[in-house]
Amino acid sequence: MDIVAARVATFHYTLTDDDGNVIDKSPEDRPLSYFHGGGNIVPGLENALEGRKAGDSLKVDVKPEEGYGLRNDSLVQAVPKQAFQGIDTIEPGMQFQAHGGAGPMLVTVVEVGETEVTIDGNHPLAGKTLHFAIEIVDVREASEEEKQVGQVAGLGE
Repeated sequence: MDIVAARVATFHYTLTDDDGNVIDKSPEDRPLSYFHGGGNIVPGLENALEGRKAGDSLKVDVKPEEGYGLRNDSLVQAVPKQAFQGIDTIEPGMQFQAHGGAGPMLVTVVEVGETEVTIDGNHPLAGKTLHFAIEIVDVREASEEEKQVGQVAGLGE
């Protein structure tokens, strides 16, 4: 059975950066399942999986435009340290949910100064080419519930 819209595909993956360092990997006993066509994985990977079937192995390089997007320098900004009231220690690498004009977004602390904290609203993988090694384990028809919600049943629980 081929991977096409409204089917559920299950695969193992290893994601590496340009230097071959592993960024993420599916657990050995828990491959990733997703609803194909629901926009639940990065577009470049979803496009590469179209038409594949269980047993296929492939390597996919996803450019930033089809992954987590290009870096947007306007999402890096200094905010007053007072915006972090109630937080005892602020260190680079910490992540917080911020509320901006476009709604809630995850930001990462880049630098901590005396009076200001520099935050970055870009996804940590924005601007990076994603290198996937994929092994497709299973492809099945989606249930009616999965078709209605556009994702694999039980993922939101």
